[in-house]
Amino acid sequence: MKFLKYTLATIVGVIIASAIIFFIFLGIVGSMISSGEKETVSISPKTILVMKLDQTIKERTSANPLQNFDFKRFESQTALGLNDILLNIRKAKDDENIKGIFLDLGVIPAGINTIEEIRNALLDFRKSGKFVVAYADYYTQPAYYLATASNKIYLNPAGKLLFLGLKSQITFIKGTLDKLGLEPEIIRHGKFKSAVEPLMMDKMSKENREQVMVYISSIWNHLLEGISAQRKVSIPALNHLADNMTIDDAQSAASHKLVDGTKYKDQVFDELAKLSGQPNADKLNFVNLDKYDNVPMPRKERHVLKNKIAIIYAQGDIVLGEGDDDNIGSEKYAKAIREARKDTSIKAIVLRVNSGGGDALASEIIWREVFLAKKAKPVIASMGDVAASGGYYILAASDCIVAGPNTITGSIGVFGILMNTQKFFNKKLGVTFDVAKTNPHADLGTIARPLTAQEKEVVQASVERTYDDFISHVAQGRHKTKAQIDKIGQGRVWSGVNAKSLGLIDQFGGINKAVEIAAQKAKLKNYRIVAYPKLIDPFTQLFNSLTSSVESKFMKNNLADSYQYYENIQKIINTQGIRAQIPYSIELY
Repeated sequence: MKFLKYTLATIVGVIIASAIIFFIFLGIVGSMISSGEKETVSISPKTILVMKLDQTIKERTSANPLQNFDFKRFESQTALGLNDILLNIRKAKDDENIKGIFLDLGVIPAGINTIEEIRNALLDFRKSGKFVVAYADYYTQPAYYLATASNKIYLNPAGKLLFLGLKSQITFIKGTLDKLGLEPEIIRHGKFKSAVEPLMMDKMSKENREQVMVYISSIWNHLLEGISAQRKVSIPALNHLADNMTIDDAQSAASHKLVDGTKYKDQVFDELAKLSGQPNADKLNFVNLDKYDNVPMPRKERHVLKNKIAIIYAQGDIVLGEGDDDNIGSEKYAKAIREARKDTSIKAIVLRVNSGGGDALASEIIWREVFLAKKAKPVIASMGDVAASGGYYILAASDCIVAGPNTITGSIGVFGILMNTQKFFNKKLGVTFDVAKTNPHADLGTIARPLTAQEKEVVQASVERTYDDFISHVAQGRHKTKAQIDKIGQGRVWSGVNAKSLGLIDQFGGINKAVEIAAQKAKLKNYRIVAYPKLIDPFTQLFNSLTSSVESKFMKNNLADSYQYYENIQKIINTQGIRAQIPYSIELY
């Protein structure tokens, strides 16, 4: 009885403790939401804007209070979207109280084109005559590329600068599927459409390796051009440093002019004091990026304007239905584009896409709305880190396509996957299936048996029709023939530089350039920006995403750097049906 008594007491205690923790958590979240409402902040003269950029940078700032919640520390970490980062750099350029920017760098969880846009904004900031100083204990290659927008770059004397070149690594799981008795049945169009290779091979195909080498070489060359221009070191010299692993400590980075000196952070603060006109480091005035976000825009930019340009932010996989914060739902985005088209106060639309694609039908639904919007007003496409496959499909009808040199795009191809699990269930688990059906193919798509030859023909025909629709839309939008698009299609991935030479994009630039073009085409001098889809209130976002956010954070905390491989495998396993999707999650290091 005592054992039962203590057991029951323990269970009750756990339940009560869990309830208390849950309500404390809700209280914290409620406080976060209420404090998240912008309160006007004023700053002192001679202030330095600090940019740390250590949180995931999405296209726009999220209203979800769990987006960057640290479950280890049980606190929220504010993370601004690219939209607000760029806005605040521009604001700081004209703010007489801001003397300069301090980049406190490390690992930047963002794509290389996102970093490119921030870097360009910093270079523009420097035109004001204000300083930009960068410091890090350890520079990754993307962080160093951003740092080269600075007047001065410093590195901890015991630190390191990674400078080895780029790689793109793919995870192959064919061996795992073989061991489990899982047989993916793959139908595709495009010899470069390598999204399915991880399921059917144990290494890159010749065609895939060719396309990967072309686009990562293009991106690496562009990074070297930017570094060379700012650091006054030739491109051959930079490649020599990378080839020979010359930069192995802080001193070698300084001696080869990649950094301006080795200093500890307190020594950098002493220099910042001089640059900002303060007597010593103790008198420095710093403002973090998230706090500076609450500083009002200059009065000349705050007046209400009737004419508007809508920016429609589309980030994530393309899916049927409403989608969520991390997916582009066909219904949600079709509605957003339709609303912007019908709103007479909106004179132009900028479609900002950061997506490797997804469901082919969902892509077609969104494309149709872009096509209709283009008839009513200018539609300018702006590519983020990735706008490929379905991500290219949805913007193909735009009047003008703007991308960064480092954008990953193309991948104009289609594939279909059905998973045959018969051997796995029969031989591994001892599970068998039986079916009663009125017609021979009533169970088409079942996981319990392989496709018949006739069924494969039907699915292949569907894939071919989808591919034909895809290249037809692109040909129409780019004013080319289907044959021309097919030649550069076939699922092949390109960098922004490659894409411009092939006519898949029109201009280089970021979101600000796209807005500028939209204003020109709409003949607007004064306008304001409105963002779509409209963000839902924080409490609704919280409860809609509570479970998935907690699960995702838990896996990230436990798997650390290996989380990307878990995420890639999950995407591959869950990929079924006809897809217009980039080959894999591309990570460049």
